[in-house]
Amino acid sequence: MAEELVLDTAIRDWVLIPLSVVMVLIGVLRYFVSKLMRSPPSASPSPDPKTVKEGQVVIRARNLRNGAQFIPAKAFKARKLYYTNGEAGLLHVPKEDAQKAQAAMFSDPNMAMDMMKKNLSMIVPQTLTFAWVNFFFSGFVAAKIPFPLTQRFRGMLQNGIDLSTVDVSYVSSRSWYFLNLFGLRGLFSLILGEENVYAATDDAQKMMAMGGGMGFNPAMSLSAEKDSLDIIQHDWALPKMERHAEDVLRKLLKN
Repeated sequence: MAEELVLDTAIRDWVLIPLSVVMVLIGVLRYFVSKLMRSPPSASPSPDPKTVKEGQVVIRARNLRNGAQFIPAKAFKARKLYYTNGEAGLLHVPKEDAQKAQAAMFSDPNMAMDMMKKNLSMIVPQTLTFAWVNFFFSGFVAAKIPFPLTQRFRGMLQNGIDLSTVDVSYVSSRSWYFLNLFGLRGLFSLILGEENVYAATDDAQKMMAMGGGMGFNPAMSLSAEKDSLDIIQHDWALPKMERHAEDVLRKLLKN
């Protein structure tokens, strides 16, 4: 049976609260540092009509995929062919266009510089913070979650504690660091505003934002949407809705 622990209030005052406060302050500081390192905005060029058209095609194909269950099989098949029918389909990307788009993504030196700055503002603070946590707070049981959890959560919540007899609900100081690192988006949205939250949010979302910052890649988006449409299995929902409505009416009539 898992052991129950009595946590000292000094752990709350000298481990739990300092860790949480430092993580919030680092996120806010990283936002202002990234704002200072940001390149000055240049005059935005007019959008390329071809890129805008391809983006709209991707959106329409995605809407078709998401709403496939609400149209009959014959109508879905016709629309699917309209998008994926070999070289005649709207989602087809010629090989030379794909190569040109990929080369254009890495030809802009300002893009590479911005990515390097974002990497510095993300990696350096978190590396120093993790070293600080690992040196001063390693091995502490910092908190207890007020609801039961399964054994699958042990590796996530008790990083740095090699005791299988401790209840899964207890959180180590190192795991508390990671929980703050990946879970403070809502707090940053209150402090900095929803439009600025990505500058101080967690590393996983930061990397996704960096990937999105490289711009819309028409070739990649069209190819990915074509593959998604090719593998989708159509399942019309209307017959199930009719049967469900019939079952509900029968139950109401019986009552």
